Amino acid sequence: MKTLRRSLQAGAVAAIATLTFATLAAQGRGAAPATPATPAPAGGQGGGAAPGGPGGRGDGPPPTGRAGAPIDLTGYWVSVITEDWRWRMVTPPRGDYASLPINMDAKKAADVWDPAKDTAAGESCKAYGAPGVMRLPTRLNITWQDDNTMKVEADAGTQARLFHFGDWKAPGGAPSLQGDTTAQWETGARGRGANQPPPMFGNLKTVTKNLRPGYLRKNGVPYSDKTTLTEYWDLARQPNGDQWIVITTVVEDPTYLARTWITSLNFKKEPNGSKWDPSPCSAT
Repeated sequence: MKTLRRSLQAGAVAAIATLTFATLAAQGRGAAPATPATPAPAGGQGGGAAPGGPGGRGDGPPPTGRAGAPIDLTGYWVSVITEDWRWRMVTPPRGDYASLPINMDAKKAADVWDPAKDTAAGESCKAYGAPGVMRLPTRLNITWQDDNTMKVEADAGTQARLFHFGDWKAPGGAPSLQGDTTAQWETGARGRGANQPPPMFGNLKTVTKNLRPGYLRKNGVPYSDKTTLTEYWDLARQPNGDQWIVITTVVEDPTYLARTWITSLNFKKEPNGSKWDPSPCSAT
């Protein structure tokens, strides 16, 4: 898995380097970025600060999610689509399931997709759940809700995801559109004490479960309530100062997928929230 993930990240970074348009330019929601220079390598598994204290464990409890962050993901980001453009920028027609490893049950469900029925039933947001919303043309606003909770808002569908660090346990409530997400920083060895400085390199790993059924693609390709979404968030900094998030997404669904579906997503940092444009869910 790690080898495949690094291969996807390398391809995503290469795509960023040759990019000539932004995802949202086609919909008039943002100006196209200039072609960036070759980016620096994404944050990896490099070592952090040397551990301190007796036995290398430091003093006090482990740091909070915010205090232990090896990278800063906060701010406004715009999605830049470098793969699957024709399925992500517009809603594909019913029956266009190319590139998705779906099984026959998923095909049968998608073949009867009717956006008018979804709208009438109040289900216009079925493509805006955690496995789908990140692939839509959108902007993100990432903030810290508290020291152990990162908030990721998407203006597409006006959605919000919460990433929980530390020993947080899911409350066990009803499945929801964004599910329950646990988060951890993946870094090199470091001390556990709260007084330890954060490591210099690393990435964010999130795992989302307890999802309501929804759509992987807006043309009705389903995922079930048994879906697990794992994401690896890496930060790439370029010599010209541009910053990019590269997200490797891993979707596992024993109900509708014939195998694990692994893709990568790219988001470019914006200077401020002047282009932030919350919009309601749309079934088409």
